[in-house]
Amino acid sequence: MEIITEKREDRQLLMLTHLSQLLDYITGIGGLIVPLIIWATQKEDVLKMNEQGKQIINFRISIFIYAILSVPLIFLFGLGFLVLAVVGIVAFVFPIINAIKANNGESTSYPLSIKFF
Repeated sequence: MEIITEKREDRQLLMLTHLSQLLDYITGIGGLIVPLIIWATQKEDVLKMNEQGKQIINFRISIFIYAILSVPLIFLFGLGFLVLAVVGIVAFVFPIINAIKANNGESTSYPLSIKFF
């Protein structure tokens, strides 16, 4: 017999999950690992965590791919610096925007995100 529990609304945890992506600027890889752990442990308990957690992980993987692809462009055309700068700005700004949206109960979205999950 399966026990069905109702999901709780926790906007602060959703906000912190979005903001935890900024740990990349401090630890190097914490911006992927911390949201992944929060999503994996809380997706069954927190309302909208599964949806927003998938968005965050897809965004982090997409940003990593774009950053890796910009490196050869640096050597080939020099445009890689521009691409890397844009990727860095997007990776910094959109977690903050979506953290505010999550805290206000609004839907979140990330641009340039490839859907893996």
